[in-house]
Amino acid sequence: MRDCHAQPGELPPIRRAVVVVPTYNEAENVGRLLPAILARDPRLSVLVVDDNSPDGTAAVVKGLPDFGGRIHILERARKEGLGAAYRAGFQWVLTNTDCDAVFEMDADFSHQPEALDEFLRQIETHDLVLGSRYLDGITVVNWPLSRLILSVGANIYARLVTGMPIKDCTGGFKCFRRATLEALPLAGVKSDGYSFQIELNYHCWKRGMRIKEIPIMFVDRQVGVSKMSRRIIVEAMWMVWALRLRRIP
Repeated sequence: MRDCHAQPGELPPIRRAVVVVPTYNEAENVGRLLPAILARDPRLSVLVVDDNSPDGTAAVVKGLPDFGGRIHILERARKEGLGAAYRAGFQWVLTNTDCDAVFEMDADFSHQPEALDEFLRQIETHDLVLGSRYLDGITVVNWPLSRLILSVGANIYARLVTGMPIKDCTGGFKCFRRATLEALPLAGVKSDGYSFQIELNYHCWKRGMRIKEIPIMFVDRQVGVSKMSRRIIVEAMWMVWALRLRRIP
């Protein structure tokens, strides 16, 4: 595990946390994932941000027993990308709940619900907790070698250009304290995919926030289709230079 900008001082306890799960055509996964999340800790609730999935993802969510209680949904008119989905989800959570922490988590079981326990422990003393696939070697299962090389290379590239001392800059399993999200310029973060993750991490790092990386096991999806695209890769390549050249307090 790694601490960046570790600082003294007590933080308020985590009483409630919301797991934001963006979805597009995840009907085969959400019916199992959401109950598995809620089973980890009574403090957890879930917000699904669905981009008008044609496979009926929203209907599956609404049919779950905890819908309207610990499960909520934000339905958007069309697919606008991961970054836009998270920005909308974060804004909904900050406006409609009094939670103390907010998670990012994929809908396809590549992020293991069991890992939520350690995130909750670590966010008690940190501003941002990052799930890392590259902290203790490489903890990735079922990726083709080409995808693994792309991911490892992207992280090395991001660290070299930005200077961030983070092993997994591009990962999407993370937990923010509410105050951390409130301090970030979310309206100005327009990137998507890998770039969105890098940009949020960079803003936190530049502001001297207490960042903790913890090892996670990342298992490639067994059901559904990956949302990775060439556009996302290209965007990440130029975004790191934009961050380096931009003045961020």
